[in-house]
Amino acid sequence: MNIEQARFNMIEQQIRPTNVSSPEVLSLLATVKRENFFPDSQKALAFFDTSLPLVAGVMSLPPKLEARIIQEVNAKSTDSVLVVGADSGYLAALLAHQARHVTVMEAESELRNLAQANIKANGLTNVEVVLGDALQNQAVASFDVIVVTGSLESIPQNLQEQLNVGGRLFVFVGKPPVMSAQLITRESDLFFKAQDLFETSVGRLSQAIAESSFRL
Repeated sequence: MNIEQARFNMIEQQIRPTNVSSPEVLSLLATVKRENFFPDSQKALAFFDTSLPLVAGVMSLPPKLEARIIQEVNAKSTDSVLVVGADSGYLAALLAHQARHVTVMEAESELRNLAQANIKANGLTNVEVVLGDALQNQAVASFDVIVVTGSLESIPQNLQEQLNVGGRLFVFVGKPPVMSAQLITRESDLFFKAQDLFETSVGRLSQAIAESSFRL
């Protein structure tokens, strides 16, 4: 298998057609090696338009959703980022190339260990992978970007409280088979703007709790 040709095809045939046009994002996808975040048995599949099994019953996000997330949150070099749900660690790696620091919070220890090992193996020094439930934690830190990698029935209040003014929260909201990707921007201390981006369907966040809610 020609890995670089497969990467090129992924970008040109999957990513671009899904409204991802940012030169910076497309360059990141060409630079950060997605296959490095999957075992040898899955490396050839890492460029397919599909989710792949990780550990603890969790499925990875497909490449086109990872690319769209990166484009929508538009992380800056001064930004502090929180990723809720470790996935393979690849999304955090993409964000780490844009942002000042990335904190990944994962409630499943097996998935946390997988992502941490992948991050370390790829030489990323501005990513911290911690074990914990971001949906239950009180707001003790503030972030410019928050990304939730699995779906929620509603948006937890504590994630809102951790956004800096000007900060962006990307989240998948709803129940199967139809969910919406939403971008929520904190425009002031008290005002939040919600934008529906597109419809999709992704697996539920492992630590999601239905009673967590967010009111605009």
